[in-house]
Amino acid sequence: MPRIKNQKTTRTASPEVRKNQLIDATIICIAKHGISGTTLHDVTRQAGLSMGLVNFHFKSKDALFEETLMSLAQEHRALWMRALEREELSAADKLRAMVDAQFHPRICNRRKLAVWFAFFGEAAHRKSYRASSSRFDIERQELSAELCRLIIADGEYRGVDARGVSQTLEALFDGFWLNMLMYPTDFRREDMAQRVLAYLGAVFPDHFDGQ
Repeated sequence: MPRIKNQKTTRTASPEVRKNQLIDATIICIAKHGISGTTLHDVTRQAGLSMGLVNFHFKSKDALFEETLMSLAQEHRALWMRALEREELSAADKLRAMVDAQFHPRICNRRKLAVWFAFFGEAAHRKSYRASSSRFDIERQELSAELCRLIIADGEYRGVDARGVSQTLEALFDGFWLNMLMYPTDFRREDMAQRVLAYLGAVFPDHFDGQ
């Protein structure tokens, strides 16, 4: 796998640039070797930086891994929050934007999916995930449930549970992500987004008809 472009930073490069470079290198290494197979030597070599810089920015390998996971979670959150903060959008448009963000190519690509599931798959790092990034999952589910409640009220839908719909969305997101990682030729990002929208169309036909 190729190294990060422009990996040799100058002496004037800001600490934030170097920190992000180490995080980007960690994503590449974990996607290639897994968490247990990734060493600090792998990361520094990938980034083209010294071990001293890793020690300057991170107290340990675990700290680097946790910061990498947090970076992915914050990137994801920023994408779906952008639409939710637009007051002119309807609840349905915001929920559609949340689905789009889940399958955005910057978020939903094989390298980053591999990193997400690497953290999910190892017990020690699963605990770290719950302690940090899981709050973004909870926030997203609560916000999607609130959007569903607004859609239910607007469309006067009967027998639809907003929380149940939001939980189903989370299950679809996770399930499709895993299948896209394992079977990329059969599960394409664009198709999976449309299947989620089709589910919403079945639940809220007046708001997602034809999606």
